[in-house]
Amino acid sequence: MDPAALLFLALLSAAGTLLEVGATEGVTAVYGAVIVVPCNGGAPAPEDLMFVKWKYEKDDGTPGDLLIKQARSDQATVQATDDYAERVSIDDKFSLLITNASLKDQKIFTCMMVSVSNLMEYPIPVVVYKKPSSVQIMDKSGVLQKNKTTTVGTCVVTDANPAATITWTKNGKLLVADGKAVVINPSMKLDPATGLSTTSSTLQYASSKEDAVAVFACVSTHKLGSQNTELEPFPIHYPSEKVSLQIMSKGPIVEGDNVTLKCHADGNPPPSSFNFHIKGQKLLVENSDTYTLAAISREAGGEYKCSLANNEKMEASQNIVVSYMDLSLTPNGKVVKAVGDTLFVTMEKSASGDAKVSWTKNGKPLKEPVFSKLTYADAGLYICEVSMTGLTRHQSFELVVEGKPVITSLTKHRADDANYKVLTCEAEGVPEPNFQWSINSTNEERSYTNGKATRRITVIPKVNLTVTCSVTNKLGEDIMTINVSSVFKEENEEKGSPEDSDDQAKLIVGVVVGLLIGAALLGLIYWLYMKNARQGSWKTGEKEVGTSEESKKLEENHHPV
Repeated sequence: MDPAALLFLALLSAAGTLLEVGATEGVTAVYGAVIVVPCNGGAPAPEDLMFVKWKYEKDDGTPGDLLIKQARSDQATVQATDDYAERVSIDDKFSLLITNASLKDQKIFTCMMVSVSNLMEYPIPVVVYKKPSSVQIMDKSGVLQKNKTTTVGTCVVTDANPAATITWTKNGKLLVADGKAVVINPSMKLDPATGLSTTSSTLQYASSKEDAVAVFACVSTHKLGSQNTELEPFPIHYPSEKVSLQIMSKGPIVEGDNVTLKCHADGNPPPSSFNFHIKGQKLLVENSDTYTLAAISREAGGEYKCSLANNEKMEASQNIVVSYMDLSLTPNGKVVKAVGDTLFVTMEKSASGDAKVSWTKNGKPLKEPVFSKLTYADAGLYICEVSMTGLTRHQSFELVVEGKPVITSLTKHRADDANYKVLTCEAEGVPEPNFQWSINSTNEERSYTNGKATRRITVIPKVNLTVTCSVTNKLGEDIMTINVSSVFKEENEEKGSPEDSDDQAKLIVGVVVGLLIGAALLGLIYWLYMKNARQGSWKTGEKEVGTSEESKKLEENHHPV
């Protein structure tokens, strides 16, 4: 023993102090990892600690030294002479560290703490767990027989500690051995070199017809977790008891589609040959369970059947409904008309069900078009769509409305303080008119929409001008002129332009004419007044020159009653 320890033990004996043993919990380690064995459960060391010593109990029951570390020293002295000499160390909390844990490390390790006033020993048992290296299902059966016990497979769980347990499930539910329909044979063996366990379990099962889609699984349960290993569903052999016919179509069947019929029987292995009954004809199809009707017509709707080739009494049937739709649109394609013409649109449809009709013009919805007198705005692409479930038809026509160009407006404008004028010529016509000006210009702006064309130019007239705008297309031409005054003369005049003087002269003439008309009206009023005045004098009995009849009527009116 270490001289310091011997000296301390002698002192303890002289003082009558006894050796104490503290109880601590065991340590669970993982196979191949580092084992950490805390001294006294990791509690702080006493302040008067002198040194710590680790030892263990050998397989023959004798003690074995591992290492010793002085309280005030950074280095520990390894005392082991066996395999532990290269695998042990100690940390700053006096915990024992053992690398590369194996089952041979499942021992009791003792930490001895020696202080000035006491000596304590803490024995700690170590257990090493190992997760299974693999879980495999071997000797799998290829086929299960209905109502006959057959080996499903053998589940093998290798290299574990402690040994893993194996259970079997079907569709997630635990299978319990009953010695008849479910037979389970477990076994286990140890590796003498490593001490690790390999567990196996063989499942035998008597299947039923429904087990054709069953999923069997081997469940390995271990201290460090569990693992579920599934088997692919097993084919179950049994004769056919039912036949079904499927129409392989994702949606409604439309005239012109290829329609595939599939005959299915529930036996296993499934039959390889079938009879298909197509409109009264029996067709044998071998090594296939399908038959395709190419480009089905509306007349091909009705009942279809299939049956087993070796047993025609086992049959199935399906009814096929063929959807169809016919659409006719007049006119169609490109239609060229003159502005002001009339266009008649006729749409005819025929369908196997209720169909919805919709119209669009240049992609925008509208009602069914009616053209009594075509305008440029009527031009565009018209699409008629007729649709019902699973079926849609389209017809279209592109309407072009043409007309010779007509100038609708020719104006001039001068911005405030500007030394130029802007002339704007607007016209209508299809095809798009070509513009020609009688004067050179700059900054020409152009637009053309729905048969309406606009050209805008900038000019700097130095003298008074008469400007002509002419428009042409393949159907004709039009011309309009406008008077444009010089911008320099306008700047030199105090107010207005020659055009403004003309406007003032026109205003003066208008005022004079208005005064003359007013004087004439006053003379007419005066004449009417004088006439009425003369008629009033006759009524008062005054003598006026008149006809004998008028005199007689006057006398009668004044004769007393």
